[in-house]
Amino acid sequence: MKCEGAQALLVFSDGARSMALVVDEIVDIVEDRLDIQVGGDDSGVLGSAIVKGQATEIIDVGHFLPLAFEDWFRSKDQTKPAVRRSLLLVDDSPFFRNMLSPVLQAVGYDVTVAASAAEALAMFKDGREFDVVVTDIEMPEMDGFELAERLRADPATAEVPVIALSSMVSLEAVERGRQVGFHDYVAKFDRQGLIAALKEQTDVGRAA
Repeated sequence: MKCEGAQALLVFSDGARSMALVVDEIVDIVEDRLDIQVGGDDSGVLGSAIVKGQATEIIDVGHFLPLAFEDWFRSKDQTKPAVRRSLLLVDDSPFFRNMLSPVLQAVGYDVTVAASAAEALAMFKDGREFDVVVTDIEMPEMDGFELAERLRADPATAEVPVIALSSMVSLEAVERGRQVGFHDYVAKFDRQGLIAALKEQTDVGRAA
């Protein structure tokens, strides 16, 4: 096969592994905070955001990385047998539930989703048990803060680690999170931060 010219690539590396996405061209490199307004219907697309004044589709890199290496998001420590932890993901947005569930499953969690805090509490009331809860903060009727307070108030769920997800992370919100009993507070699009927080609460914490 004869190749002419150069092909633009977006390369993602992790240790000795690399994966590239083929693109038509690289127009610009922009460092900015994204406010995704519209969820994408296609797999591999997070949604749309305004970048430098133009509506731009945002690629879901986390969708493509496991296609190149199935264990991309898994721990590199292969000396310990894999133990799947049960995780309850609480978010009223189908977009975020659909976006995060595959990522959390890829790093070794059995994921159950709840569309509201009330649904999550009903699961615990029915006797369901989870190793960790990841909950959105901004939810109608009952927000993530109240959910954490309710879980802490019940002896049966008082010790379950709860990690907060929020699109806005401020000192005031983090402090309130500590008061209601959150074990960690992570920005919604910070996948690596969420994975690190989960590892600390489920792997390191239980090994102590």
